[in-house]
Amino acid sequence: MSTLTATIETAEDANKKAVQDSMVSPRFYTTDFNAMDRIDVSALRAEWDAMLLEYEGDNNHDHFQRDERFAEEVAQTMPKLSPEMRQEFIDFLVSSLTSEFSGCILYNEIRKNVTNPDIKQLMTYMARDESRHAGFINQSLRDFNLGIDLGDLKRTKAYTFFKPKFIFYATYLSEKIGYARYITIYRQLERNPDKRFHPIFRWFERWCNDEFRHGESFALIMRANPHLLRGLNLYWIRFFLLAVYATMYVRDHTRPMLHEAMGLHSTEYDYAVFRMTNEITKQVFPVALDIDHPAFRAGLTQLFEVSQAFDAARQRGGVVGKVLQGWQALRGLYTFGRLYFLPVVSQPLTSEIRMQPAW
Repeated sequence: MSTLTATIETAEDANKKAVQDSMVSPRFYTTDFNAMDRIDVSALRAEWDAMLLEYEGDNNHDHFQRDERFAEEVAQTMPKLSPEMRQEFIDFLVSSLTSEFSGCILYNEIRKNVTNPDIKQLMTYMARDESRHAGFINQSLRDFNLGIDLGDLKRTKAYTFFKPKFIFYATYLSEKIGYARYITIYRQLERNPDKRFHPIFRWFERWCNDEFRHGESFALIMRANPHLLRGLNLYWIRFFLLAVYATMYVRDHTRPMLHEAMGLHSTEYDYAVFRMTNEITKQVFPVALDIDHPAFRAGLTQLFEVSQAFDAARQRGGVVGKVLQGWQALRGLYTFGRLYFLPVVSQPLTSEIRMQPAW
């Protein structure tokens, strides 16, 4: 059963959903541009220049074009979806678009506000990629007459300030977990084409390679500045690992029918993605979350339950609703804190910094 609390029936609904800020909705970010300008990657100059050549080659320049089968597949498959399943898929598209557009805005703002040629060039390429991704998703929303006004979204959604190192940790994880999510879905539907209920999934393989490369860029920045990966910063790394994993788990469990339609189970899918992301992050993070610890699994389940109770309290409204929201927020903070202090897994960094999307 779907646990979404609001339906999206009109373009206005879709735009409100994209603007909304909640515990699990994608956020827009800004940062300290002067500090970003001071980033030095000279310690890994050869690897950095090779990566920029890959961006310049732009092997996905012609990928995000809808083929003649696209509209036909939409017309054939979408009417077969239940109203609840349709809502979960639309929610998935709106959330995905907001996340992709968040990257586009952040990278473009950094590009405009720095003079450091390495960072400026990198951000130009990544903003280009994320713009394509967001625009491609928006075309599918327009099929439902639910297109997002990206200009209005940029003006009206709240922005969160993060120091550059927090941008590196969070965005590296976001890009790598994005790869793991997309490739897991793509492989599942490659094995089971009868469960591909929308043609957008056919684009996921090359699409997620963009995500992987973006993560590689932040990996090089952090490995070129090793102070970001030791000392007190290890506690921040633990925080962002947990925040990203917990957000994904809660968000995915509000859309169980979406995964069932693909032949996946939300919990099994999430832990497969966590496991892949843990393997990938060995290139940068000296610690990983112990995702098999029983208390970790129980804690994520409780965070989802807290999220559902919080939404129910918000819908109730009034004084009682406010009190219940406050209580659930405290429960959520307590649960997150317990998860944070669980033992983590120490791991040596890989000798080769660059990785290939081989999963």
